[in-house]
Amino acid sequence: MKPRALLVIGMLAALLGVFYLLAAPMAPRPGTPEPESTVLPSRRRVTDITFLYSTEKRAWVEAALAEFERTHPRVRVTLVGRGSLEAAQAILEGREKPTVWSPADSAELRMLAADWATDASHGPLFATQGDAAPHPLVITPLVFVGWQDRMEVLRKAGGGAALSWKTLQRAVASDRGWPAVGGPPEWGFVKLGHTDPRKSNSGLQALLSATLEYLGRREGVKEGDLLDPGYQAWLQGLERGVTRFEPSTGTFMTDLVRYGPSRYDLALVYESLAIAQLDHAQGRWGPLRVDYPPVTLWSDHPAAVLQADWVTPEQHEAALEWVAFLRSPEVQARALAFGFRPADPSVPLKTPDANNPFTRLAAHGIRVDVPPAADVPDASVLRTLLDLWTRMGVGR
Repeated sequence: MKPRALLVIGMLAALLGVFYLLAAPMAPRPGTPEPESTVLPSRRRVTDITFLYSTEKRAWVEAALAEFERTHPRVRVTLVGRGSLEAAQAILEGREKPTVWSPADSAELRMLAADWATDASHGPLFATQGDAAPHPLVITPLVFVGWQDRMEVLRKAGGGAALSWKTLQRAVASDRGWPAVGGPPEWGFVKLGHTDPRKSNSGLQALLSATLEYLGRREGVKEGDLLDPGYQAWLQGLERGVTRFEPSTGTFMTDLVRYGPSRYDLALVYESLAIAQLDHAQGRWGPLRVDYPPVTLWSDHPAAVLQADWVTPEQHEAALEWVAFLRSPEVQARALAFGFRPADPSVPLKTPDANNPFTRLAAHGIRVDVPPAADVPDASVLRTLLDLWTRMGVGR
């Protein structure tokens, strides 16, 4: 072969070698960041998740989301507010497909998990351990809230102690109205308020709270207790005084302040909502007063990442970021300003802040210490209680 031909072949071989080296991927040096192609998909694009939550914590959730969006730009959270029992039914029927669900109370989680498991094709809806499992976000007890003059009459009728369900039932059930317990006739009938127990956790808790006082216990409620004719007549008399049944506690508390004693004399709501509205009522209808039932029912607002087939691995990862943010000490501490008690025990409830509602609103009846807590019955007992309420026909 001629020398010129050999030279040309050599040059071509050299060029091919250079092209090969340029085209081949280079191995990363030890300690260098991974190339973009190996990063998890959720880190390279925005991941959308849906947070289905009970509406009474809307203000805290929306404030937290505004901060989360600034610090987590690759996670986009859509908020959907629903009454807790209404939301559970929507998930069961496939009308809602959230990534994370946070009802007002763990009782709704247990009831939905039991209903979900009746379909053999379903796997467990919630994890039982780890960060995706249900854990409380914030806590708040159920309280009586009412116009101060009405509450004073009811307490006096009960012997001057804290308001009791038995005194309230006697007042509500009487055809004489307020005069039956020492109130003026111009107040008319006693107007009690609570939400629809078929849709809202606080309505179900109101029924359970009244039932516990009637039975004189804090635990051990059984289906048989609810079938007693004497108890059923007592409960029906109490429910006569409920003029309307709203689907959401947040909406209900706003209406209590908006319309005043023309619509409600007193109501059962969450402490957090009472705190949020006490100042608003002052300039409209006068002072509101808070009182605590003889036994405390806590709402622990758990958050759970669903294990449903509509939740992708990327959404699961993004949801854990959102839930971890809500559970962070900083965001937990901010819950105080919205009337909630932080679920994180390391976050103090008593602070030197002059705006802390648990000290600022003590004159309205807000307390740091509450009566002994009751045990929430099994899901089957709660179902029977709801069935009884429906059979009474008061919510039609």
